[in-house]
Amino acid sequence: MLRDIRELTDQQEAYAEELRRRWGGLLSYRYIGRMYASMDPRDVEDTVTVRHDMRNARGGLLFAVLGISAPESGHMSDLEAVPNPVIHSCQILDPGRDVRRIEIVSEPLKRGRQFGYSRAKIVDADRPDRVLALIEGQGVSIGVPPGGLQKMEVDNIEVVDSPDLPPLWQVFGGYRRDDGNWGLPELSAEVASPDAALHIGPQFVILETAAADAAGSDVQGISAHVMFLARGKAGPFRVEAERFDGAAGTVAVRVHLYDEGNEDRLTTVGSYLFGTAA
Repeated sequence: MLRDIRELTDQQEAYAEELRRRWGGLLSYRYIGRMYASMDPRDVEDTVTVRHDMRNARGGLLFAVLGISAPESGHMSDLEAVPNPVIHSCQILDPGRDVRRIEIVSEPLKRGRQFGYSRAKIVDADRPDRVLALIEGQGVSIGVPPGGLQKMEVDNIEVVDSPDLPPLWQVFGGYRRDDGNWGLPELSAEVASPDAALHIGPQFVILETAAADAAGSDVQGISAHVMFLARGKAGPFRVEAERFDGAAGTVAVRVHLYDEGNEDRLTTVGSYLFGTAA
């Protein structure tokens, strides 16, 4: 089993080394190409280069890419807290079919003793006045790291853009199960957060995959709302989806993520709204 980094809070050097190892091995940000100035000592930009695998069948930006790029869990750095997401929402104004790079304009709203609130605008990096999406989120600190932690360099994975890139669900280990539901395998280091729980990255990817599959391929995401109820500790994980048909070609899908390896606990729920005319 993976080690929860909170077990090392009284060992500064060991904690720093474990955090460096876990951040360096975490797939979410490295595969998407997102860097964070709060964690990286280099002069990094809050931008992500858009690839083919970051778009849906209609060419629009995926919710998962926007969510990984701007998790907005209260502006809590891993150097000052052990953050855990609580609520995440995203509204897409412009699917950005011709956008080459997105820029994340993040804004802290409130930071309390445990809870934090923040929001972000996703804009076209080459036309910053063009707003693509709005994101809001709430996070909670579930631990306090030892003092004196330093920023660390983590290099992204070099992914050459191509129409033949595998879908993100495949990269993150997702699969369609024999029962027809979508799933993720048992928890592993490359998809686990430092506190030894399923990271938001693979959750965003598999939840959207299941929702879009239930909605149909010829749809564009409009809005998403996700609530994180419990930490995914073991896996394998199962996603169940429930579809609702709305007016004017809209389709809503509710999704539920279960941790089968931890007494089938419900860990995350979400609702996605899609439109055929977007």
